[in-house]
Amino acid sequence: MSDTAPVYQFQAHHLWQGAQWQTDAAFGVDSTGRIIASAGESPEYLDGWVLPGMPNLHSHAFQRAMAGLAERRGPGDDSFWTWRETMYGFAERIDPDTLQAIAAQLYVEMLKAGYTQVCEFHYLHHQPDGSPYAQPEAMSLALIEAAREAGIALTLLPVLYMSGGFDGRALSPRQRRFGNHVDGYLQLLGNLRKHESHDVRVGVALHSLRAIPEHAWRGVMEHDALKNGPIHIHIAEQIGEVQDCLATRGARPVEWLLDHAPVDHRWCLVHATHLTESETAQLAHRGAIAGLCPTTEANLGDGLFPLARYIDAGGVLGIGSDSHISISPVEELRWLEYGQRLSTRHRNVAARHAGESVGETLWRAALKGGALAADLPIGSLTPAQRADFIVLDSESPLLAARDARSAMDSFLFAGNTPLVRHVMAGGRWVVRDFHHRDEARIASRYRAAMQRLA
Repeated sequence: MSDTAPVYQFQAHHLWQGAQWQTDAAFGVDSTGRIIASAGESPEYLDGWVLPGMPNLHSHAFQRAMAGLAERRGPGDDSFWTWRETMYGFAERIDPDTLQAIAAQLYVEMLKAGYTQVCEFHYLHHQPDGSPYAQPEAMSLALIEAAREAGIALTLLPVLYMSGGFDGRALSPRQRRFGNHVDGYLQLLGNLRKHESHDVRVGVALHSLRAIPEHAWRGVMEHDALKNGPIHIHIAEQIGEVQDCLATRGARPVEWLLDHAPVDHRWCLVHATHLTESETAQLAHRGAIAGLCPTTEANLGDGLFPLARYIDAGGVLGIGSDSHISISPVEELRWLEYGQRLSTRHRNVAARHAGESVGETLWRAALKGGALAADLPIGSLTPAQRADFIVLDSESPLLAARDARSAMDSFLFAGNTPLVRHVMAGGRWVVRDFHHRDEARIASRYRAAMQRLA
């Protein structure tokens, strides 16, 4: 029980609690923004389907502003690697003020779509020429301030980025603003951890195996800064990455990582697209989170994660919007399932047993994995958890005559009409009747920032 009096008292017609729907369930929210069990007298009635907000476990905020700018075919075969060159050129033009404007707009869009937390995999540390800002953490602080403006919970993951490939070559001119050395990185991490709060968690991001030389790896792993909190890493996203790792380190990326790092439930392996059966089983056994970003993985031509094998092995997963060509947990989960259907030519792949709901299976799984990746008390509407929840539009035709057996599947698979009507994040209403509390001002500033970039 909370020792503080409830600020809000609710009675929900349908509440997703304990991984299933509860009818006419009462709960409250205290002054710290946490769920309490008893709602007390005269609760506000929530006439709709009330679900925990979804964590977004992988975001590069600045890439929101370049969505749609890399869709013209180049002179050769377009791939992740050609897209990356476009991204580098765009990243050179982002400063702290621009980043805050972009991120705040992005976070508003996330909240309106049903995300109530974001893990920001952040590597734009320095000025374009690689020199530090007067305040070295200026770009990171822009993201913290953007999250505060929007009202979204943030797990900030400053990135260690040291080399330009598995061969240990120096960073290219376009990568210079990402780069750091171990001591400088640890100092940045320490400075940022002073900004932690109920709404902000700071973890560790290791960009990828190709970005950290093998000789530096053990020193990084043994440092006290990595002993607690979440650790995220890009891994096995592209076939070329797998081939380079085999050539230089004699092992596949996930195989090498599992052999050289204490991978456990604190680790989020982003993408992990190209896995052998053995890697899939070992990853599941370790309890690490597979951080899947289906719309970005499709946009970049990455490939398909072995979802059925991973679920059967008891693996933990979550979803992220990554490059933000789509900002919708519905679309991420829908295309996670649809990719499997296209590949296997079967339906209802994520539901592994007769009678199971695909929508419920995916939402439940992504809540669990996202909460672990964020390292915050989120993902369920139970006492002491953050009051992060969404209320679906009970008046929408897409939910007409739906019951507890079909509501989640209809939310995810019945169409593209926005169904998230209200959003509470950290005990504060941030979206009411489809509108964010500060969306007009934030959108106006974003448009001005885009004009400057253009």
